[in-house]
Amino acid sequence: MQEYQVKDIMVPIEEYATVHKDATLYEAVTALEKAQEDFNRSPYRHRAILILDENKKLVGKLSQLDVIRALEPKYGEMQTNTGLARYGFTKKFVQSMMEQYKLWDTPLINICQKAVDIKVSEIMTTPSEGEIVEEDASLGQAIHMLVMGPHQSLLVLKKGRITGVLRLTDVFLAIFHTMKECKLS
Repeated sequence: MQEYQVKDIMVPIEEYATVHKDATLYEAVTALEKAQEDFNRSPYRHRAILILDENKKLVGKLSQLDVIRALEPKYGEMQTNTGLARYGFTKKFVQSMMEQYKLWDTPLINICQKAVDIKVSEIMTTPSEGEIVEEDASLGQAIHMLVMGPHQSLLVLKKGRITGVLRLTDVFLAIFHTMKECKLS
């Protein structure tokens, strides 16, 4: 049975969607589409875009949910990144908020203009230390960080530089393959 390290199952940063911090939301989404087309190692697609500065140093990331939230900025008036359902709000209450704030009240086609006017640096999240794992860390350590985070991915670090992304999906696949190797009686 294989003992994995983070570097064994991470996606190298060269295969990930990256854009400069001055890119627009439209450019970021286009980069994500290209990375998904080019990435054929896994049936599970990328779910985030990494934001780099002029020295190609990681300064932030955008999740798919961040992109959608940015297209309707009124969400910023209502919540942080945590989500209202976690606080026990009912479906009826959440629906009433949609009506009260007039969320998504313009045609979806209008998002084109929003996407070229929004800079990724305005909406990206800066990774916390709990989202960064060393390349030589054990898979067990990474699993613990994913569970306790909770995060969909971790940024992989080696000698102070981000070298890749460890996705929850790939961790799950490693666990699944290990389980299949076990002889259960």
